[in-house]
Amino acid sequence: MTRQYLDQKKVKYQYLDGSTPAKKRHTAVNAFQAGEGNLFLISLKAGGFGLNLTAADYVIHLDPWWNPAVEDQASDRAHRIGQTRPVTIYRLVTRNTIEEKILALHTHKRDLATSLLEGTDTGSKLTLEDMLELIRDHNS
Repeated sequence: MTRQYLDQKKVKYQYLDGSTPAKKRHTAVNAFQAGEGNLFLISLKAGGFGLNLTAADYVIHLDPWWNPAVEDQASDRAHRIGQTRPVTIYRLVTRNTIEEKILALHTHKRDLATSLLEGTDTGSKLTLEDMLELIRDHNS
């Protein structure tokens, strides 16, 4: 959907997803770094090999991922060695959607990870009720 909109508006961008061959990934990264395109659309499924995007000023997540660490890793692609500009990260989410619930789950998972890393073991596991809450319709 995003690509179609950008194509309609004739916005130049670079793109890669999980099916993009390594050589084309390298070409797209180099083109973006050289200023060819205002945007670089990357699927989180694409993996992070060779993705140092120090020409990026913004990272915009359009679709939250179940694992917040995967999103963080994607954002970190713009915070690599050689980055000289500040990078702003946005997460765009529509209200009352499963994506909004995923973000709430992110908070829960981050808190759990933090408590485990600090050795406090105060975090709790995701309960059945937590999982059901993700799919319940709050509009009814």
